[in-house]
Amino acid sequence: MNGDPCLLSATELRGLVAARKISPVEIISAVLARAEALQGELNCFITICGDEAIAEARTAERKVMAGEPLGLLHGLPVTVKDIVNTKGVRTTFGAVPYKDNVPAEDAVAVAKLRAEGAILIGKTTTPEFGSKCLTDSPLFGRTRNAWSAERSSGGSSGGAAVAVASGIAPLAIATDGGGSTRIPAACNGVVGLKQSNGVIAHSQALDAFGNQTYVTPTTRTVADTALMMQAMAGEDACDPWSIGVPVPDFIGTAAPRGDLRGQKILFCASPPGRPVSADVAASFKASLDRLASLGAELEEFSGEGFDIEPIWRAINHTVWRTRFAKLVAEHGSALSEAFIKQVALATNVSGVAYQEAMFARTALFRRVQSLLARGHLLAMPTTTRTALPIEQDLFGTIEIDGQQFDSVRPHWFPWTMPFNMTGHPAISLPCGFGRDGLPIGLQLVGRFREDAELLRVSALFEASQDLLSRRPG
Repeated sequence: MNGDPCLLSATELRGLVAARKISPVEIISAVLARAEALQGELNCFITICGDEAIAEARTAERKVMAGEPLGLLHGLPVTVKDIVNTKGVRTTFGAVPYKDNVPAEDAVAVAKLRAEGAILIGKTTTPEFGSKCLTDSPLFGRTRNAWSAERSSGGSSGGAAVAVASGIAPLAIATDGGGSTRIPAACNGVVGLKQSNGVIAHSQALDAFGNQTYVTPTTRTVADTALMMQAMAGEDACDPWSIGVPVPDFIGTAAPRGDLRGQKILFCASPPGRPVSADVAASFKASLDRLASLGAELEEFSGEGFDIEPIWRAINHTVWRTRFAKLVAEHGSALSEAFIKQVALATNVSGVAYQEAMFARTALFRRVQSLLARGHLLAMPTTTRTALPIEQDLFGTIEIDGQQFDSVRPHWFPWTMPFNMTGHPAISLPCGFGRDGLPIGLQLVGRFREDAELLRVSALFEASQDLLSRRPG
């Protein structure tokens, strides 16, 4: 094969490996070289597994040459967010107290990818325990946006999105507890899916029944997301919500065939009182026009009642306080101020207030269900503006079109948190660029556990524009 393997999708690489037109060793060598070349600038890895990855690639190559059966991802490189357990490879959770932690087993999602032949090339950066929408930590510093060194990568899966956007590896395991996959996907111009609850088993959730976090795929193309979903989905005894959930043909369904005639898409730019930048508003309108050109019927819905950050926080931060109060007490000097402040925010959340938030979560689910009974999908901007400045403080103000607002979460990504709470599938797709040259994301939300159909619509939207040819400099 002529050309740079780092510029090809996983779907393309898979075909070339099967046809013996490129070897796993060539692929892994190329992506490791790119990782080493860009790590100093982007800082998207905590650990690079160079020697181990090359050894696995040689084994993969021998299997190809011997004509043995190949897994779905045979010889393909994958990165794993450093909050997801990897057997024998240190998993730091982005936190200094865990800098030497080495898990004894893989997370279920990682084990499934490895079983299909994927090769781990490194662990990507995350703020401490995936606790914020910016990727920085006392352990490794800041991760820069793939398109601009002056901007944040988003978070908390910033390292995963940057590694994909910059061409280091086409496949990345991320996580999403309130937008942590979709926010950096929008910031870096890649595809980030938060699947339906139970579609991919989550083996590290301490509260499996009340859990609102997800282990997710991040890729450059919808086809590659479908490829990862095909490998990662499926029930596991560790996750009650995964039991009995069938695995559809993600790869076949996600092909951009047909059109959107007969589909109704309900849309809303923002909840009341939450501003959207002019650039994002223009890209959102253009995206709706593209969906209409594919045959979809569009109908606006009210964002009233979707400003749910206080409810999300009552649930999320209570979990964090339960998990991390002892860690903060014992290792506070090694942890960031932002992390400590977030753990402290749940101090005054009573048991009654927590349960009221869970009641509100159920009501939100039913509201989304009623919307998706009227329409097939929902559409909204992933974030209200492009990537934030690299020095952004989580507890500082956020600037949107020259105006300052007092809180980052509800003003920057009001639309990502609701669907962690309801469990509906939500995907961020590249849909344009702002005047600052940075990517903008469109979020589409599908019916509960109709993830394959959401990917089909996403593939049609992706094919309706030519953004894949545009890459970071």
